[in-house]
Amino acid sequence: MLELAGLRAAYGPIEALRGVDLEVRAGELVCLLGANGAGKSSTLRTISGLVRPTAGRIVFDGRPIAGLPPAAILAAGIAHCPEGRRVFPYMSVEENLAMGAYVRRDQRGVAEDLERVCTHFPILGERRRQAAGTLSGGEQQMLAIGRALMTNPKLLILDEATEGLAPLIRDEIWNCLSMLKARGQSILVIDKNVEHLTRICDRHTIIERGRTVWSGTSEQLMAEPDLQHRYLGI
Repeated sequence: MLELAGLRAAYGPIEALRGVDLEVRAGELVCLLGANGAGKSSTLRTISGLVRPTAGRIVFDGRPIAGLPPAAILAAGIAHCPEGRRVFPYMSVEENLAMGAYVRRDQRGVAEDLERVCTHFPILGERRRQAAGTLSGGEQQMLAIGRALMTNPKLLILDEATEGLAPLIRDEIWNCLSMLKARGQSILVIDKNVEHLTRICDRHTIIERGRTVWSGTSEQLMAEPDLQHRYLGI
């Protein structure tokens, strides 16, 4: 579904990505791993069009998308849930979710997806009329994921999905991702919780200094603890 080959990108004169190779197949849950500053978020931002690649290839669903504007990439079926949640604080939970569907014209489908998101995250259904800014950090993260799901994406990409959240909230989000995967949703995620990731992810890609240095399955990653020590500081 998604293939990155030799992807390079820069912020002005500073090169952030120097050769990222990555693959997400249909229905897979894939994790992008690496130390802080390795280029993980830059990779996701380049996929979603927020950073323009300087070289390499991005192919999504059989179509080259490198360099397309973010709106075109969203329309192609990629939803990016960024680090930091970035909900609209003065809008209600339901209004935030509706914003995720602003490009859609299938009103019946939007209504069905709204109910589905509230099934995934019941607290959002209970607080539909509440201002998003008054939610806890964990609830705002659920809302950010729900808003991305309201685009009805072929591929959901999540940056630091459980960063800074309480263990119970993290477990709820992992359970939701497992449920989405079981329904066939393709997911690319960044997170630091390697122990939990290896339980639910199909494959992992490790990058260091903007380059892919390893790719493999959860079983392969767990069988090579030196990899975790060398590249992830575990």
